Amino acid sequence: MKVTELARALNTTPDTVRYYTKIGLVTALKSVNNGYKVYNKQAQQRLKFILSARQLDFSVAEISSILVESDKGHAACPLVRKTIEYHLAQTEKQFQAALRLREKLSRAINDWQDKPDKAPTGHMICHLIEGESEGESEGDAQQGENNE
Repeated sequence: MKVTELARALNTTPDTVRYYTKIGLVTALKSVNNGYKVYNKQAQQRLKFILSARQLDFSVAEISSILVESDKGHAACPLVRKTIEYHLAQTEKQFQAALRLREKLSRAINDWQDKPDKAPTGHMICHLIEGESEGESEGDAQQGENNE
């Protein structure tokens, strides 16, 4: 099957097929008839795995490592489990950080509700934000630095 046919079969774009072919994760053969790249069922199965792994936020490097294990005939599942556990831990950290930010935003909305609007001065652009940062704890300031 050609690039566009493979892309259509897996509900992706031809550029995606070309990308994974270019970086060597999927292999194509050249058609003797017209020189087009053609993909067999193994390439289709491999690309399907890649696309599924990407939906789980696996990086190209992680997918490549998994495919190397598989290509050696080794079980790739232990590496997949280890990778997904890492991603879950990272997602949990991001989720907790988002919850903290949500709480901070909610507090700001409540605190700022009745505060007056003020014109900027030579020392301050918006007292709401600048007044908020003065009240930050050291941990909040450090958290902000880590996000930059």
